[in-house]
Amino acid sequence: QVQLAESGGGLAQAGNSLRLSCTTYGHTASYFGIGWFRQPPGKERQFVAAIDWSGKNTYYAEFAKGRFTISRDNDKKLVSLQMNSLDSEDTAMYYCASRRETFYAGSQYSLQSQYDFWGHGTQVTVSS
Repeated sequence: QVQLAESGGGLAQAGNSLRLSCTTYGHTASYFGIGWFRQPPGKERQFVAAIDWSGKNTYYAEFAKGRFTISRDNDKKLVSLQMNSLDSEDTAMYYCASRRETFYAGSQYSLQSQYDFWGHGTQVTVSS
């Protein structure tokens, strides 16, 4: 059974950084893509970033470009999201999600429907 466990959330001051981690368990697929999503208070869940199996191809929401970096260590079954220059609008529950295959050209990596498994989330709160 596939399980995803997020960690690293917490309280940060505006301008500071946080690093989120997602550990994956039980994937039977050899190659799978991972994405990060977030849900701000009172809003819909939104795409943040995604990474393919190799780690060579990454994808970001506009608000994340230049501030967030997604990476993965397949040996450790770990995907990280480094978030810099945080501001109050980054306050949200952050979720990692995986799919049964990697991303290919044309993959709709920003759509929640493209993912098969979800973690329970880790809360990020940014104080101004």
